[in-house]
Amino acid sequence: MISGIGIDIVKTDRIREAAQKWGDKFLRRVFTDNEIAYSFRNKNPFLSLSVRFAAKEALIKAVGAEVPLAFLDIEIVNSDKGKPCIKVSGGMEAFFEKRSIRHAHLSMSHEHEFGVACVVLEAE
Repeated sequence: MISGIGIDIVKTDRIREAAQKWGDKFLRRVFTDNEIAYSFRNKNPFLSLSVRFAAKEALIKAVGAEVPLAFLDIEIVNSDKGKPCIKVSGGMEAFFEKRSIRHAHLSMSHEHEFGVACVVLEAE
């Protein structure tokens, strides 16, 4: 059963400008160490960061305003085959358990200026 759907789009320059203005403080408040390391291994780290930010926002929209959460409770990881996946912890993990959410389906895409993501939550 579908429990929630969310979509978000982020302009790459928005993430770049925030990182340039606030530096490591911004990055570490929004992204996990793994997300930062993965993104900065790419030619354009801000494109990778922007699509991850969009994925986090899409998940927040799919959940709705039912739970206070932290960006760091959401981590965008890649499966062994490279497929992007959502890993939750903390308050978000507790919310998933409470609502019997068993899977968060994630689709991401990016183009030079934008990162976009869609999340579909599946419950029992």
